[in-house]
Amino acid sequence: MTRHPCPFCEIDRPIQGENDHALAIHDAYPVSEGHTLVIPKRHVADVTDLNDAEYEACWSLVRDVIADLRKELRPDGINIGVNCGEAAGQTVDHAHVHVIPRFRGDTPNPRGGVRSVIPHKQDY
Repeated sequence: MTRHPCPFCEIDRPIQGENDHALAIHDAYPVSEGHTLVIPKRHVADVTDLNDAEYEACWSLVRDVIADLRKELRPDGINIGVNCGEAAGQTVDHAHVHVIPRFRGDTPNPRGGVRSVIPHKQDY
């Protein structure tokens, strides 16, 4: 990946949630209303590079974000996704977890969920 200034090391928008090792912000390019990113505070490229405390903090915050989204937006479902590496679609070289609220009718066929990253494998 090409090195650029990291947009997740200096957050320039409101923080939606936070704990000792992670924070949550709304995605700048949301795929649905409420699309949120959970980001470790320490700069690491891949979630597998997080230490145990950071990893647990990220997933604890994911749970909190989901609870808030369910209360505020009442989504019909939620996708949780992590892109690890350029071949997987990672565009920011700082680990992060996508929490994407889903709503009935937001796509003609949601079957397969995250499998749709490879479209011909989505519907099985």
